[in-house]
Amino acid sequence: MQKFLIIQTAFIGDVVLATSLIEKLHFHFRDAQIDFLVRKGNESLLAGHPFVNEVIVWDKQKNKFFNLWKTIRFVRKRKYDKVINIQRFASTGLLTALSGAKETIGFDKNPFSFLFTKKIKHVIDDKENVKHEIDRNTELVRHFSDSFIVRPRLYPSANDEAKVREFKTHEYMTISPASVWFTKQFPKEKWIELINALPFQGTIYLLGALGDSPLAEAIKSGSTHPSVVNLCGQLSFLQSAALMKDAVMNYVNDSAPMHFASAVNAPVTAVYCSTLPSFGFGPLSDIRRIVEVEEKLACRPCSLHGRKACPLGHFDCAYKIKVQQLTAALGPPAPKGGFSDALTR
Repeated sequence: MQKFLIIQTAFIGDVVLATSLIEKLHFHFRDAQIDFLVRKGNESLLAGHPFVNEVIVWDKQKNKFFNLWKTIRFVRKRKYDKVINIQRFASTGLLTALSGAKETIGFDKNPFSFLFTKKIKHVIDDKENVKHEIDRNTELVRHFSDSFIVRPRLYPSANDEAKVREFKTHEYMTISPASVWFTKQFPKEKWIELINALPFQGTIYLLGALGDSPLAEAIKSGSTHPSVVNLCGQLSFLQSAALMKDAVMNYVNDSAPMHFASAVNAPVTAVYCSTLPSFGFGPLSDIRRIVEVEEKLACRPCSLHGRKACPLGHFDCAYKIKVQQLTAALGPPAPKGGFSDALTR
């Protein structure tokens, strides 16, 4: 039996996208043991995952380096055949190099990639051949599997589905208004403008973490729609994904909820402010739309991951997006290329 370890200790959305590799490895190696290493706080994303043997948690917030060495010792005892490191940062590179695995695989931008047995070139933005993150991740395992790209997938449990059943008794949409980064977050006033302009009489659920609740309350109180419900802090990651799955539409920023939608193949409209879809982190659902400012701005993009404030102070990449662009997302979908939910052929 082969033993694999996938390492992705970045943010929530990065872990969701990495589930594409779980699906792919399971298809090719049905009896393999697949473990997954995440940062503390993200482990619930993989709770009850049918193809994951064990979720290993590294606490990066408290005693980071002590816990890193503890995790390295833990991993070495597992005697993995292959360790697949999706991240490009030194700490996970060191962990990979010291894992004791027969084969260590990662991207060439990792500072410790010279110690890996196989390193793969990492390209963020090749304008002639734009790659999605799941394409890049697939390159890590292509040499011992194949080049098929598989959609990421989350597995809400029966309890997760039961938790959100009461919210599914009628037509609804969801809006996930917040983002960790200010310049990736569509402004509060624009969300209110969208809600007031939507030709939709069902319920609009506002999703997010507990800390996003004040923003959601401000949006709710500023709107004139008769049925806006703030669910921020009331649902887990998997419960949020379960609710998004059957929505008429899910409006999101370029942030984790967009990837939740992809992982349950839910209809999604993603609003891009300072970042670009060509970075390779866009939505993957069959029904997916991207909305961004129509005017070409010399200042956009201002960074790869977003900033805490607009460097020029105007935030035109958000405020110049027209509400009609978002309401148009409710029209007939344009044809899209599909992704395999499973590698069946």
